[in-house]
Amino acid sequence: MVYILFGPPGSGKGTQAKTLQEELKIPQLSTGDMLREAIEAGTELGMKAKGFMGAGDLVPNKVMVGLIEERLKESDCANGCLLDGFPRTVPQAEALETMLAVADKPISKVVSFQVDEEELVSRLSGRMVCASCGASFHEQTRQPREAGKCDYCGSSNLKKREDDKPEVVQNRLQTFAKETTQVEEFYRGKGLLAQINAMGEFNEVYSRLRGAMRQ
Repeated sequence: MVYILFGPPGSGKGTQAKTLQEELKIPQLSTGDMLREAIEAGTELGMKAKGFMGAGDLVPNKVMVGLIEERLKESDCANGCLLDGFPRTVPQAEALETMLAVADKPISKVVSFQVDEEELVSRLSGRMVCASCGASFHEQTRQPREAGKCDYCGSSNLKKREDDKPEVVQNRLQTFAKETTQVEEFYRGKGLLAQINAMGEFNEVYSRLRGAMRQ
């Protein structure tokens, strides 16, 4: 089973995926986390992506496709995966189709998270991310149980992301709207797309997500 969680930055798909992967026992493949890890490690891929991410632009298709293709070959993806942040363009979606066909892993559902732009800006500007495991928190709406400490891995390394700065957030949302709305149409045409209201309490959104996945 392969599920794609689709939505703009700040829509909550990554946070929901962390709970979902525990329930389904398949890994969350977050391209954002994978790229940030490559940047911190100083890899060739990371250095290529750094300039694009810092400006809020999309990382080129070739880089993203290569990243996912290698990850899908790992043993923990044998029973499927949750794709979080990929694909973000139609060429990426087409490349993913080819990869999954070779692996005989059809897409089960694509769930699109719908959130008002004003809410997205608020979420992103107050977001804190665990540098150790990638879990997201928020200064107002989703504080960790213990101040400064991650609920999931216990790390005290909660940080504001560089690409969550106000001037970058607006560009990220504009880039998403411009480049990725066609991806929804791509999957709608294949009868795989479901949309959910991703505003509200975590458990409310999670219930909507699970309902959409069963459609």
